[in-house]
Amino acid sequence: MSVFRSVPTLPRAARFVLPALGLLACAAPAAAEDARLDEIAVAGEGAPGPVPASSGGPAASAGYVGGVSGIGGALRTVDSASADTISGAALNSRPVTRPGEVLESVPGLIVTQHSGEGKANQFFLRGFNLDHGTDIAINVDGMPVNMRTNAHAQGYADINFLIPELVAGVEFHKGPYFARDGDFASAGSVRIDYLDTVEKNLALTSIGSFGYKRALTIASAPLGEGHLLVAGEAQVYDGPWEVPDALRKVNGVVRYSQGTQLDGFSVTGMAYASRWTATNQIPARAVSEGLIGRFGTLNPTDGGDASRFSLSGRWSGTDDTGVTRASAYVIRQQMNLFNDFTYFLNDPANGDQFHQLDQRILGGGEVAHIFQGDLFGRPMENEIGVQTRTDSIRVGLFNTTNRRFRSGILDDRIFESSGAFYFDNRVKWTDWLRTSIGFRADGYYADVVSDTPANSGKARDGIVNPKLGLVLGPWFDTELFVNYGGGFHSNDARGVTATVDPSSPLFNLQRSPFLVPSTGSEIGIRNASLPGLVTTVTLFQLDFASENLFQGDSGTTEPSRPTRRYGVEWTNRYAVTSWLSLEGDLTVTHARFTEFDPAGSRIPEAPTTIASAGVTFGEPLGWFGAMRFRYFGPRPLIEDNSVRSKPTALLNGRIGYNFDNGMSLALDVLNLTNARADQITYFYESRLPGEAAEGVADRHFHPVEPTAVRLTLAGRF
Repeated sequence: MSVFRSVPTLPRAARFVLPALGLLACAAPAAAEDARLDEIAVAGEGAPGPVPASSGGPAASAGYVGGVSGIGGALRTVDSASADTISGAALNSRPVTRPGEVLESVPGLIVTQHSGEGKANQFFLRGFNLDHGTDIAINVDGMPVNMRTNAHAQGYADINFLIPELVAGVEFHKGPYFARDGDFASAGSVRIDYLDTVEKNLALTSIGSFGYKRALTIASAPLGEGHLLVAGEAQVYDGPWEVPDALRKVNGVVRYSQGTQLDGFSVTGMAYASRWTATNQIPARAVSEGLIGRFGTLNPTDGGDASRFSLSGRWSGTDDTGVTRASAYVIRQQMNLFNDFTYFLNDPANGDQFHQLDQRILGGGEVAHIFQGDLFGRPMENEIGVQTRTDSIRVGLFNTTNRRFRSGILDDRIFESSGAFYFDNRVKWTDWLRTSIGFRADGYYADVVSDTPANSGKARDGIVNPKLGLVLGPWFDTELFVNYGGGFHSNDARGVTATVDPSSPLFNLQRSPFLVPSTGSEIGIRNASLPGLVTTVTLFQLDFASENLFQGDSGTTEPSRPTRRYGVEWTNRYAVTSWLSLEGDLTVTHARFTEFDPAGSRIPEAPTTIASAGVTFGEPLGWFGAMRFRYFGPRPLIEDNSVRSKPTALLNGRIGYNFDNGMSLALDVLNLTNARADQITYFYESRLPGEAAEGVADRHFHPVEPTAVRLTLAGRF
C-alpha cells in the first residue's frame, strides 16, 4: 500500500532455520557453474535442445505436468552468489494460499497481502518494503508486470494472473548488477517463463475452506510444424472475512510455438479478469474495543476489479556469430480500487473512501544478440541489447461513499516512454577466473496532461549504470563471487511535473526526480563439496540516493531521505536422495536512513530478519508431500523504533498420492498451527466515529487466515 512505508529483528525463529539445509532444485553445483560460459559459447554448435522443465526436484504437486520450456531461458549471464534459477516442479511443490506466494521460492522474498485477493501482493526483500513492486522487477513470459505511474503505487505488480502449473522456470537476480535488468530492479528481479508444451494434458479441480473453488485445464497438441497450448482457469474464494471477499477470477492462455530454445518462436495471447470485496487492514483499537472482530471490516464496500489482456511474441535464432533473441508485446490493463484506510479522519460526514482508476495500453520489446569470440586466446562473449516500452495511461483519484462518486481529486492522462541500451562482456580468463563488465543506459520521457493545469508538463531524464562481476574458483568445489552495479527506479511521472496539491491547489509541492539512482555491491561464497548440498553465504549492501515516491493514495509526492541497507544471506539446498530434498534460508538486514532527522533513523516496515525452511519428498508414482516454514520478523513501524510489528511464523503442509492411471490427489493444510498472526502491520492515524478530530495513531493490521484445507484432484491424459 503506497500510503505507508516500511524494518525487523533476528531471533527465535533462527533456531529453527539455521539447521535446515536444502533442496537442490534451483542451485547447480559449482562445477556446473564453471562450465556455464563454455556451454553458451558453443551454443551454435551442437547446443542441447529444450530441457524438460519438470527436472530439478522431487514431484510434489498434483497439478504440475512438466513439459518443454520456451526460449526465455536459453541465454544466461555470468552468475552471482544471489542469482539462480528455479524449476517449475520446485515452484509448484509449495503449498500456498495465493498465486503470488509461489515467488517465495526465491530465497529471502516475502509475498503477502493487506487487502482483497484481487489486489497486487506486498513484497519484502533485503531490508525493503517493496510495496506492491517498487524495487523488484517482475517479468512474465517476456512482459513487464510492474506498472509505472500507477494509480495506487509506483511499480504496482499484479501477479494474480499467474498460472503456477504453467511455469517452466524462474530466473532471479538480487541487486542491480545485471545489464539486462533496469527499472524497479534495485533490490532484485524475477523472470518467469511459461511452458511451450506439456508432457500430458491436465484437468484439475480444487475445493477448500472458506468457499475456495478452483478449476484448471491445460492441453497442448501438434499443429502444423509446431504446437498449440491452451490453458483456462476459474476461481472463487470468500475467505474467513465477516464480509466475504467474493473473489471471482477467470484466466486464459493460448500459445503457438515452433522450434527450440535457440531457433524458434512463439506467439501468446493471455486474458485475465477478476473482481472482489476487500477487508483491508483494520485498527487494533477497533478489535480490542469490540467494535469489530479480528476478521471484520469498518467499510464493507472496499474492493475492486482488474483485467489484463496481452499479445506477445518471441523469436530466437542461431548463426555462426551467436544467438539473437527478440520479443515484443502489447498489453491492455485496467484497475479500479476502492479503499478506506482512515475512515472518518478527512471527512467526518461522508467517510474517507476513495476510488483509484488506472487504465492503460502499453507496448514494448527487446532485441539482444550474444556473439562469441576470444580475447588474447581466451573464450569471450559479448551481449548487446536494446529495450523499449511505451505506456498510454489514464489515472484517476476520486472521493467516494460506498463506491459512489462524490468528488474528483485528479483525472490525468500520461504518455510515458523509455528506451535502454546495454552491453555486457564476459570472459573466461582461466579455469578459476571469469569476469563480466558492462553498462546500461536508460532514457525516459513523459508528457502529463492533468485536469489541474498547473500539474501538466513534460519531463525527460536519463541514467547510465556500470555492471561488474567477478567469479573465482572453483577450488575444493567452492566459488567466490564479487558483484558491483548501479540501478534505479523511476518515480511516478505526475510527481515529476506536479507543482500544486491536486486536493488543495493553494499548497505547493516539491517535485520528485524522475529517476532515482541506487548503488549495490556484494560478495558471496558458494560451496558444493558435500554431495547434493549447495550452500551460499552472501554479504550485500545497497544505497539509495532518495526513496521519493509519488503517493497515489493522496495524489501528492512524499520525499524521503537517502538510505543504506547491508546484510547477510545464507541459503541452502540439499538433495538428500532423488525423492527427498531439504532447504533453509536466512536473511538479516540492517536498514537505516543515512541523513539525520530528529524523527529517527529507522526505515518504517523494512524487515530485519526473514527466514524459511522446507522439506519436499515424492516420486512420479506414489506418495508425495511438502512442509514449508516461513518467518517474517518484527519491523519498526515508525522512524524512532518506538512502535514495532509482531513477528509472523507460518507453517504450510501438503500430502498427496500419484496413481498409475494418471490421477493425483493432494491435501494442502495452510497455517497448519493456526497461528494468530498478521500478514502485515502499519502504524498511522485514523479516526473512528466519536474520536477526536485529529484522529488516533494506531497499529493497523491484516490478519493471517486461520487454518484452511484444500483438496485437489487432478488427471493427466
